[in-house]
Amino acid sequence: MRALTWQHTGTVSIETVPDPTIVEPTDAIIKITSTAICGSDLHLYDGYQPGMKKGDVLGHEPMGEVVEVGSAVTKLKIGDRVVVPFTISCGDCYFCRKGLFSACERSNPNAEMAAKIMGHSPAGLFGYSHMLGGYAGGQAEYLRVPYADVGPIKIPDGLSDEQVLFLSDIFPTGYMAAENAEIEPGDTVAVWGAGPVGQFAIQSAWMLGAGRVIAIDYVPERLAMARTHGKAETINPGDQDVYDTLQEMTDGRGPVRCIDAVGSEAHGRGIGGVYDKVKQTMRLESDRPHVIREALKCCQKGGTLSVPGVYIGFSDKIPLGTMMNKGITIRTGQTHVQRYTAPLLQKIVDGQIDPSFVVTHTCTLDEGPDMYKTFRDKEDGCIKVVLKP
Repeated sequence: MRALTWQHTGTVSIETVPDPTIVEPTDAIIKITSTAICGSDLHLYDGYQPGMKKGDVLGHEPMGEVVEVGSAVTKLKIGDRVVVPFTISCGDCYFCRKGLFSACERSNPNAEMAAKIMGHSPAGLFGYSHMLGGYAGGQAEYLRVPYADVGPIKIPDGLSDEQVLFLSDIFPTGYMAAENAEIEPGDTVAVWGAGPVGQFAIQSAWMLGAGRVIAIDYVPERLAMARTHGKAETINPGDQDVYDTLQEMTDGRGPVRCIDAVGSEAHGRGIGGVYDKVKQTMRLESDRPHVIREALKCCQKGGTLSVPGVYIGFSDKIPLGTMMNKGITIRTGQTHVQRYTAPLLQKIVDGQIDPSFVVTHTCTLDEGPDMYKTFRDKEDGCIKVVLKP
């Protein structure tokens, strides 16, 4: 089959690789009809995620048609149309039974590798390094899906791929980010990063009762989308000081709920931004935590900072004194996707949201290598890429 593969930092190529096969009786094979490039894929592309090997198949936002099932699979049949969560979860371990699917303790065969860095291993992920399982990803013609009775959700007729594809990751991620922010009716919510996850965090903040949503980003197209589709007020850090502007907008108190939808490759300003860029380039720091610093400074006393943005490892100059003295709660984590797919699918079916609004580019799989660069460099108004194998 044809698949997008990681070759080395800054290089993705389309290659012919072996077709996936049933390995465990709980597996299924799906033929991919749509898949997407995620912002967190760029951390692989830019070389910041450890554990990548030449030839690894990328991608963790897939959907398609079931073409084969293992002997123990009972909930899927050949011909079913499904969306597959990016988290691989067994459904029966201590953490899965608690609904903490991204903390599954069985799905990462390389758990010891992850535990050496993190203390404990999270769940295995599709197409996201050998440290997180070494699973082939979904930017391909076919995908092997472990624990097929646990992850995939069946899609009813009448919905396009683009309406449901993002149940695989970014819609649940944005929703969990808003949920983790502990939004109460009427709250002012500030969202750093108006990329795809930020867009869904904005939408979800309104669903959870926010009284005001403010989006912060450098990219004009993203800010326009946040205003048009998200009904958000916007701040461009290139034109305005974020702290001063938020203070003016909130009578000096700051937003009570803050969401970092940027993650490890944040673009900072001033000496702090230069410091992070130099240290990350020299591999003396794995993340650029500018947004976390700024959000902690801006957040209202007693407020909450929710962090769906992906961080890889270690960061410098985190203002723990600010967090402690202001009484700020921080909540984060990889998304427990399986917890959210059914209720969010129902919101789509009911017409509360049409997630397809984030799609700016639809391309073939063969165009994938060029689209990685276009997406990374924010060219051609690119916000979200869907690939059609």
